[in-house]
Amino acid sequence: MGYASSEHQARAPLAVKILVAGGFGVGKTTMVGAVSEVAPLRTEEYLTHASVGVDDLEGLSGKSTTTVALDFGRITINHELVLYLFGTPGQERFWFMWNDLVNGALGAVVLVDTRRLEVSFASIDFFENRGIPFVVGVNCFHGVRDRTPEEIRAALDLDPQVPLVLCDARERQAGRDVLLALIDHLMAAEERTTPHPVP
Repeated sequence: MGYASSEHQARAPLAVKILVAGGFGVGKTTMVGAVSEVAPLRTEEYLTHASVGVDDLEGLSGKSTTTVALDFGRITINHELVLYLFGTPGQERFWFMWNDLVNGALGAVVLVDTRRLEVSFASIDFFENRGIPFVVGVNCFHGVRDRTPEEIRAALDLDPQVPLVLCDARERQAGRDVLLALIDHLMAAEERTTPHPVP
């Protein structure tokens, strides 16, 4: 009984590590859970009185839990590409973990909340300073779009090449669209940096 030649063997899909980042309470855990094809790993804990004065809960009256380490999920884009999603903790006291989580990541999604844009400035700076490609996903809570994409881009001082996508982090298709925008962005960046032979 012969073995199939290597060219006929099924190739393993390319695995890509993606971070889902942003400020406290912008919807990172929600997005990872919405798009993951497996039950997401979550490290959430209930907010307690000990966090009063430490975590800024302004505008987050319904929030009762917070990520203390990471969220993890997986989504298969096609038979050649699988994304492994790592949601980062949003509170400043857990930012030290980002330096470990970013190892091996090809790109990132920075989720923002137009009601609290300032909580995502640090995430944008983090990826810009490390030269890691990212897209901005504007989480339109309850379908509210109170600012135009142009206004959001200006407020965040985004580079013109950084994609900005309006989304609802609760919806699988919306999250998938944000991830596909990141894949397109990564491919475009690769194309710009790959030398082309001179004819």
